[in-house]
Amino acid sequence: MNSSLVILAIFLVISLYLGIRAKRGKKMDLEQWTVGGRGFGSMLVFLLMAGEIYTTFTFLGGSGWAYGKGGPALYILAYGTLAYVLSYWLLPPIWKYAKKHQLLSQSDFFVSKYKSPLLGVLVSLVGVAALIPYLVLQLKGLGIIVSQASYGRISPAAAVWIGLVVITVYVMISGIHGSAWTAILKDGMILVVVVFLGIYLPVHYYGGLHNMFASIEASKPGFAILPVKGMSISWFISTVLLTMLGYYMWPHTFASAYTAKSPDVFRKNAILMPIYSLILLFVMFVGFAAILQVPGLAGADADLSLFRLSIKTFDPWVVGLIGAAGLLTALVPGSMILMAAATLFAKNIYKTARPSASNSQVAAVARLMVPVIGLISILFTFKGGDTIVTLLLMGYSLVTQLFPALVLSLRKNNIVSKQGAAAGIIAGVTVVAYTTISGTTLSSLFPSLPQAVKDLNIGVIALAVNILVLLFVSLATPAVQLKNSLPEEKSLL
Repeated sequence: MNSSLVILAIFLVISLYLGIRAKRGKKMDLEQWTVGGRGFGSMLVFLLMAGEIYTTFTFLGGSGWAYGKGGPALYILAYGTLAYVLSYWLLPPIWKYAKKHQLLSQSDFFVSKYKSPLLGVLVSLVGVAALIPYLVLQLKGLGIIVSQASYGRISPAAAVWIGLVVITVYVMISGIHGSAWTAILKDGMILVVVVFLGIYLPVHYYGGLHNMFASIEASKPGFAILPVKGMSISWFISTVLLTMLGYYMWPHTFASAYTAKSPDVFRKNAILMPIYSLILLFVMFVGFAAILQVPGLAGADADLSLFRLSIKTFDPWVVGLIGAAGLLTALVPGSMILMAAATLFAKNIYKTARPSASNSQVAAVARLMVPVIGLISILFTFKGGDTIVTLLLMGYSLVTQLFPALVLSLRKNNIVSKQGAAAGIIAGVTVVAYTTISGTTLSSLFPSLPQAVKDLNIGVIALAVNILVLLFVSLATPAVQLKNSLPEEKSLL
């Protein structure tokens, strides 16, 4: 057993210990399990939401796209920053409404605003459908990280199983508290490791960032800019828009906003998070550094670039620390995703089917669903070969379909009916599902369109269809005639 494997094992055990110990002194009813009793301060909420920035996507997807795509990878830096600006106005009214009505899941919000349990079921199904590929992303990343960092001594399949068992155990026991405690360890590790790699590798191999980009430009002219076709400027803008609007529509991110003890937490985070997200640049620097040092990685193998270069450069104990940081980027968001998906099923599908179920029964079903959803995700993990970023963009296309009905519900006089909200979501999701399954693009459907239109992200087209259907159906059906906003709230729109 080499030093790298020992370090990975130590951090895995520490994560399990922290996740289980987080339950200490707390009665784990459904509210404590899902939203931490709504008592988290700025730091814990910051770390939970930072978990959304620094996932396996950070380690593998960011560097992999810089390695394989070049300039288009910069969208990763843009959308998060804009989403945090949006959160300054979006999250406080959501938190106030959720606190008043004691909401526990994202679907609860839609049920309460539109007075429709069936809409809650629809939102839950969309959420779970998006969370599965997102959890697959984490598990695929976990397998790659542990296998690479252990120098192949642990297979990706074994790593996925071990990681899923650890996540399942501490989620079932401690819920969101376990995620919060492990997030503290994760963010400390990721900050040190990513910044170190992003500075050291370009300096070590090229003498600095300027020389690195000059070498890449000489070898691959135009690689670091947006291409004229495909991932062009219109693709970049539409993708940034899609992912910005969808950022807080992920069920686990949406529900993590419920954990805050006051709305000021979000305003403070909105100021700090864009600065914190700059660390993503260092991940991209690693991917760019790997282009000329570990050439030949194509397709999904581009996600291996960070570890291939690290193994080439460092001793096993350093690779072990890098792998440990990567391991934590899978465990923390993976645990939040599992818990959110299980809560959606129990609270908004099972409870709707059995209205007489008590809170303790709903809590028990939520815990039981954790391993079930984990096993379903494993099946997809071992089946597919999509790259990390592709999986993420597919999930974003789905969850962003919830944004129009959500944001319009924050108006004091909501013009959207429950039928309109449901019809819009169904229309948008149908477009996403059809194009994803069939592999259809705007370019293949309408080859005569201008190139800028053909390059648009299909998720934005689905969103436009969603809005049109939502408004048309709402005009033909009565909107919810209730004052959905609190007296002290200011309408977002």
